[in-house]
Amino acid sequence: MLWLKAFHIIFMVTWFAGLFYLPRLYVYHAESRDPISIERFKVMERKLYRGIMTPGALITFVLGCALLYQLGLDWLKQSHWMHVKLLLVAVLGGYHWYLGRLRLAFATDANRHGHVFYRWLNEFPVLILIAVVLLAVLKPF
Repeated sequence: MLWLKAFHIIFMVTWFAGLFYLPRLYVYHAESRDPISIERFKVMERKLYRGIMTPGALITFVLGCALLYQLGLDWLKQSHWMHVKLLLVAVLGGYHWYLGRLRLAFATDANRHGHVFYRWLNEFPVLILIAVVLLAVLKPF
């Protein structure tokens, strides 16, 4: 079980690295005007989303399910903090999906947002990370 937990954390960190960096790339992409930079950002965004973030998210999810399976349904029913954590992970999955939609807009030169929007968007996963870590460590309820 400790091996599962360790790899769950490793891939969660990988996923979050992408969740933090992709909106930052969007900031720079939205500010870019020259075709070479724009094409470079498209490649970077695609590789980050498809090659790092999405596999990190999927492996995090699979390992999390394996941990829940090992802990059992009775444990899950009693661990109310885990219900909140799972809800936050679902919200994070939606955020991940939304970042993918934004990536496709950039890929087709259909971005409709400015760099300020992406600067604010970049802050969202920080709030989720803080909440998830506090729930997992403190298990408040």
